[in-house]
Parts: sequence; structure tokens; C-alpha cells
Amino acid sequence: MGKTSLAAATGLELSRLGHRTLVMSVDPAHSLADAFDLETDLFHGTTSDPHPITDRLSIHEVNIQKEIKRHWKEISSYVVSVLRTTGISDVEAEELAILPGMEELSAMMWVNQFRREDMYDVIVLDCAPTAESMRFVSMPTTLEWYMKHIFPFQRGIIRAVRPIANRVSPVELPTEGYFSNIQQLFAKLDGIAELLEDPACTSVRLVTNPERMVLRETQRAFVYFSLHGLTVDSVIVNRVLPQAVTDAWFEEWRASQARVLEEIDAYFAPVEVKRVPLFTHEVLGRERLEDLARALYAAGEDPARVARTEAPYTFGKQDGHYEVKLRLPFAAKGEVGLFKKGDELVVEIGTLRRHIGLPTSMAGLAPTRAKLENRILTVEMKES
Repeated sequence: MGKTSLAAATGLELSRLGHRTLVMSVDPAHSLADAFDLETDLFHGTTSDPHPITDRLSIHEVNIQKEIKRHWKEISSYVVSVLRTTGISDVEAEELAILPGMEELSAMMWVNQFRREDMYDVIVLDCAPTAESMRFVSMPTTLEWYMKHIFPFQRGIIRAVRPIANRVSPVELPTEGYFSNIQQLFAKLDGIAELLEDPACTSVRLVTNPERMVLRETQRAFVYFSLHGLTVDSVIVNRVLPQAVTDAWFEEWRASQARVLEEIDAYFAPVEVKRVPLFTHEVLGRERLEDLARALYAAGEDPARVARTEAPYTFGKQDGHYEVKLRLPFAAKGEVGLFKKGDELVVEIGTLRRHIGLPTSMAGLAPTRAKLENRILTVEMKES
């Protein structure tokens, strides 16, 4: 789709306008350094910390091996010790000890640190494809739920049984250092959920191609980001055939793209849709990334401008009852499920589940009626 090139081009344009900018890759298949055509080793060790491109632009590719040493030492050591009891080698154990979510949480810790230290005016995140990005944005909510409901109970139980269990079990139970490490990680993420869900600070820009299958994935991503409380403020359609291409060989491609582009404009309205033409060459290196930036942004346009600030969900009171209104673009009535769990409203679409924390005034209420109209799900809340 070209998302890395577009992120790099955006970073260059932001820095040109005077913003202190960081472009950070949170895609495990890092290619940000490749986009700038940097002369580095295959796995880009030099960009595992912010690497300067200009005086106002740096790039950063999160290196999970370094992050384990920085943030995950106790947790990783315990997982490795457990894996070793199965008879696998130390090297294999260390590779398998890289648990799902470690890289995403490490990236969030960096973002939170940079925000607290006011190191950059703008941070551009080059995210992974849709499925991995969904895990990325759901991490703060998932971790907060674990720390609130599971962590205290789990820590207390293990503390009580550890002296006996360690005498009879072939695998030692986690030490207090393990749980302290988890607490420290959670503290480093404090405030990141609010930052991600604040439309005045954070926006999502979806990159797609004018192809039907890619469009469907982009629509799903739009729903999922909205469900997780993030605001999508623009959609970028990359690799659009230019008008100058008149060769008959591309005739069917042109007709197909025209149909999909029409669908994109209709589906995502009123979200801004940008179109970037297919270039005659590979977009590689700073000079060509600057060409891409000129195609993406009009003269005088600031990529840091906040285009939309509508909240994906709101709480209110109507005709004597409370309501939760949730934006669900593209969702159909039969696809949406919801239920109450504790002080949270849980909304399900397909395989995705979103926990919406309710304010105190609504925490004791139950959902009694729901309707989906004009892309907005309205849930009435009353006393059960």
C-alpha cells in the first residue's frame, strides 16, 4: 500500500515546516530506514534509537531485542527459564520468549516518554497492517483490564502458594521481581490511552489502494479504529493511475480504479480523501520522498493540522434516560452485539470486542434498547 513511504514523506514535510518530528515504525517488518535509502545493516541496528535525518527529523524503528533488555528483563528471564525446562536450547528459548504485544507496548512506552519529555512536536507512527494495528490500539485497554481485575488476585495467590509449590513443581513460580516488572511497565504507559483517544492530539490516517479487496480491509480498519475510540481524519488512496497513462493495456485497470475511487468517496464521507498518483519510479531516498510529499500535500498545507475532532462515542441524557452513542461506519444491524459487564459496556462487531468504560452516573445502569441509524449506534441505558 505504500504506508511507510507516505509516513516518511509526511515526516519530511512536517520537518520542512519547522516541526520537531519523529517518524517511528511499529511494524515488525521495519522498512523505514529502507525508505530513506540509508546505508545500514540488514536489520537497521542504528535506528533502534532515534536516528537523525535532518536537524528537525529523526526516525526510530523499535528493536524488540533491545527493548527486552530495557523494559522486559524480569518477565523475559522467567519465560526463558520455563522454556528451558522443556529441553530447548537457550537461543531458541530467548526467541520464543518474545511474547505477542511486547513490541507494541514498547512503542507506546517510547511515545509516552517522548510526550512527557516534550522531545518532539509531532510523532508519526508507521503502523503494521490492519490486524497488528488493532492489537496495538487495544493494548492499553487490555492491559488496564488485566491490572484491574486479574493482576492483584494473581499476585496474591502466587505469593501465598510459592513456598510450597516451588518445592514440588518442576517449574518455579514467578518471583516478586516478575510482578514488579509488570507494575513498572504499566506505570510507564500511564496516560497513553487518553492520549490515543484525544482527537485534538491523535488522529489516524488510513492508507489504501484503489482496489476492491484493499478497500474492504480499509473499511474494516475504519470500524475497528472508531470502536477503539480513535478518530480517523483522512484516507489516503495511493498508486492512482495518472491521467497521462492512456495505454490500452491499462484500460481495464483505469475503469476498475474509477469505480473503487467513487466508492471510497461515498463510503468515507465526510472524512477527507486524498489521492496520490502512481509514480514512474520507485519512491526511494530523500529526494523522491520529497516529491511524494509535494504530491500528497498542497502548498501551504500543514500535515499536523487536526482535520476532525468528532469523538467516536459520547455519553448523554435524552428523554429521561441515558444514552451511549457510538460511531460505527459500515456496520450492519445483524453484525453488532452488546452486553454489560461490571461498569463497562461491551460492544462486539464480528470478532472484535470493545470495552467502553461508563461514567459513574451510568455504571449501575443496563442497556435496554439499541438502534443503528446513519452509522451511529445509540444504546439506551436504564435501571435494570
